[in-house]
Amino acid sequence: QAQLIESGGGSAHAGGSLTLACAASSFSPSIMGWFRQTPGQEREFVSAIWLIDGDRYYADSVQGRFTLSKDSSTNSMLLQMNDLKPEDTGVYYCAARVALGSNNYKTPNWYQYWGQGTQVTVAP
Repeated sequence: QAQLIESGGGSAHAGGSLTLACAASSFSPSIMGWFRQTPGQEREFVSAIWLIDGDRYYADSVQGRFTLSKDSSTNSMLLQMNDLKPEDTGVYYCAARVALGSNNYKTPNWYQYWGQGTQVTVAP
């Protein structure tokens, strides 16, 4: 069964670091990404990476603090989150898409697969 398996997350204080991992099981994505969501808010784009060539994208709010890397051989990605801020708190969702032909990486509905979500909490 095709699924995304997330790991990592947890709690940190402002200025700290956390790592999120996501692996695709039983399918090969073309692109993988992370979104986050807080109660009452829409799902927000965080970062994405094309497994084919490694092109990466970041939201302005995390640029310079978060680093997304890939391992194409295992269809997985790793999000290293440094200098965390309280506003980084939320449920982080892994997303993936197999189909090519467009690049709407910031749009949640463009992705075909979603993980269950993992909580990240950053205390002041």
